[in-house]
Amino acid sequence: MSFGPEGRHTGMKESAFAEQAERHRRELQIHCYRMTGSLEDSEDLTQETFMRAWKGREGFEGRSSFRAWLYRIATNACLDALRRRPRSPAASGEVPWLQPFPDRLLEEAAPSEDEPDAAVSSKETIELAFMVAIQHLPPTQRAVLILRDVLGWPAKDTAELLETSVPSVNSALQRAHAGMKQHLPERRSEWAAGADRTEEERRLVQRYIDATDRADPRALVELMREDARFSMPPEPGVYVGRETIVGFWMAGGAFDLDNFGHMRGVATRANLQPAVACYVRRPGESDHLPLALDVLRIEDGVVAEILTFESRHFPAFDLPPKL
Repeated sequence: MSFGPEGRHTGMKESAFAEQAERHRRELQIHCYRMTGSLEDSEDLTQETFMRAWKGREGFEGRSSFRAWLYRIATNACLDALRRRPRSPAASGEVPWLQPFPDRLLEEAAPSEDEPDAAVSSKETIELAFMVAIQHLPPTQRAVLILRDVLGWPAKDTAELLETSVPSVNSALQRAHAGMKQHLPERRSEWAAGADRTEEERRLVQRYIDATDRADPRALVELMREDARFSMPPEPGVYVGRETIVGFWMAGGAFDLDNFGHMRGVATRANLQPAVACYVRRPGESDHLPLALDVLRIEDGVVAEILTFESRHFPAFDLPPKL
């Protein structure tokens, strides 16, 4: 027994089910990531989606596509998880549970030729500014915004998935738009469309790496916008201003080669943004070991924001364990 080419239910062998479901793994993981803001949770919830789908396979009657059916299950799995473990952003606005998403996984979610309508991750719906803003929304509003604005679902289908009415969906979407506007950066509309990896961006990232390697605080200051922002999820606190940011790094000893050690940076990508994996060779050691992952938002040719994540995320980016 298997699924037909249109995703219709023509029977169900486990191997055929697994093959059909696996085609949608990455886009479902991205959906779960948008809902939760966590790479680790998105992996777990995608697997839970497949388990729920397999157990409930006899309930799939082919009234919708197999892909839409999986999205229905994934959305409900995320909503259930968010109800079990509610989380609220910090008073200062940062999202402690936020994690970076490797570009290599986003690239695996590209649509196939026979599914041209499959969701493709655009920068404005996966960048970290969007992810921070959407985590401020209540879970149901979050789901409505993703289903309607990101995936392009009709209000009727969204209402059916959430077991509510079309007017309720429209109202939730309106409130979600207001919430996103409140939490997105003010100038976001000016830079969101710039998704191309320009040569200027590459040069700026290389200058950032070079300044890191040289332990040159003044060079790093010059690369940032005057009102640049810096935070370190899950640690609390947001630092605003390039002098404040570099001063904080200096106070932590980051430029003290004799005591802190020598740093090296490796370029990578997260959330369709440039990122730098930072390694450090401590005094007396021979190798540079993982330290942190800096994800950069570049605006007008300078660094406007840096989100620094823990080195435990390095394996997800296929980064080397040492240099």
